[in-house]
Amino acid sequence: MSFFTDLAHQYIDGEWKAGSGSWDIIDFNPYNGEKLASITVATADEVDQAYRAAQRAQEAWGSTNPYARRAIFERVLRIIEDREAEITEAIVAELGGTLVKAGFELHLAKEFLREAIHLALAPQGRILPSPDDTKENRLYRLPVGVVGVISPFNFPFLLSIKSVAPAIALGNAVVLKPHQNAPVLGGSLLARIFEDAGLPPGVLNVVITDIAEIGDALIDHPVPGVISFTGSDAVGRHVATVCAQNFKRCVLELGGNSALIVLEDADVDYAVDAAVFSRFVHQGQVCMAANRILVDRAVEAEFTEKFVAKVKSLKVGDPADPATHIGPLINSSQADGVTSLVAQTIQAGAKALLHGRTEGNLVAPSVLTDLPDDAPVLRQEIFGPVALLLPFDGEDEAVRIANDTPYGLSGAVHTGDTERGVRLARRIRSGMVHINDGTVHDEPIVPFGGEKHSGIGRLNGDATIEAFTTHKWISVQHGRSRFPF
Repeated sequence: MSFFTDLAHQYIDGEWKAGSGSWDIIDFNPYNGEKLASITVATADEVDQAYRAAQRAQEAWGSTNPYARRAIFERVLRIIEDREAEITEAIVAELGGTLVKAGFELHLAKEFLREAIHLALAPQGRILPSPDDTKENRLYRLPVGVVGVISPFNFPFLLSIKSVAPAIALGNAVVLKPHQNAPVLGGSLLARIFEDAGLPPGVLNVVITDIAEIGDALIDHPVPGVISFTGSDAVGRHVATVCAQNFKRCVLELGGNSALIVLEDADVDYAVDAAVFSRFVHQGQVCMAANRILVDRAVEAEFTEKFVAKVKSLKVGDPADPATHIGPLINSSQADGVTSLVAQTIQAGAKALLHGRTEGNLVAPSVLTDLPDDAPVLRQEIFGPVALLLPFDGEDEAVRIANDTPYGLSGAVHTGDTERGVRLARRIRSGMVHINDGTVHDEPIVPFGGEKHSGIGRLNGDATIEAFTTHKWISVQHGRSRFPF
């Protein structure tokens, strides 16, 4: 596809150019193995060039009238709307995303851009009182300067926009590194759209590379004031360590092991629908996915029968087919890893109500139950189409099981009593819990983030302003201060 080859470049200081590394990232279609593009990686020197370009451009951009910044984002939104069909095809080709997934990602991307339009005008200064009658305290909210963004492969278009757009709207410049499995949707496509919308050179730079080439150059570089990382908790731990060593802020959106809880008074049919979507959307490659489905023993038999029947009905295959529910995992390593995890869990004593076959990168759904309490799979993130059904007796046991994980990102509670659900949700140690809904949600003005190993900080709305701006106190003495010596 020329769409991919045209965008198979680095974008630094407004120029499209090849990287100067010694090897290439090959961008493959995970469903059919088609080679989409070959991109020579950027080196640490080119990362430095990108950060220096961002630093030079940021001063003028940060001083640009917020209404002018807003106009850029209005044009970005129109461009995405005009190219929606082309972007949908790219999501199917580069990610193996189904058409449902593509629509979901594009809808949210546009919502976050609409919020970025408002964020351009959001920062406000304040006048604070002083015990000195002749003193005026002014509190300014200013851009942090340059933001480094590292985005993942599962929802790369959305999750790059989610950090890049507000950071730029608030007056910062950005250096973006997309995941090597999604270099176009997560990186160069965004650069092309912002370029076409009239963003000045250097304000957004995209480096397509890998840690094997650049080491920690992206996160320990002296220019960025904030690193925004979305990915695994293992890598997130390293990012946080390097940032701390450099007295640098970081926002970490990491993995999850969400629990969807079905109480005995829940609408079982509705809970089944919510659970199936929450576990199997985008092949389960979602940090908010409901890995663990907790069901009260009073409704366990009914729920299990209906859940397994619905999962059996899901079609696995070509993501370009509108009838497909589950497409391929992103690469063979992920597919092999999920397949091996299911086999090991069954061997350790779990019962397979469904045991999906693996063909290439297509992994059919598995549903496991009767898991031993010490099964490792209960406490880890599963980035694939595997559901764990866990019975419980009463709310206290449900809370204990839900909290028995190092993660704390999302969750859901299904019940006929809304306030009962809220009370239970408040006992679950996660950043987000949804009553009578799925676990997979994101909204532009609601703080998004997790507890424990699921991350540090929040994004969206006011939380995004906190993440990508800083306060400056300027006092004005209108009289004369008295000094003790």
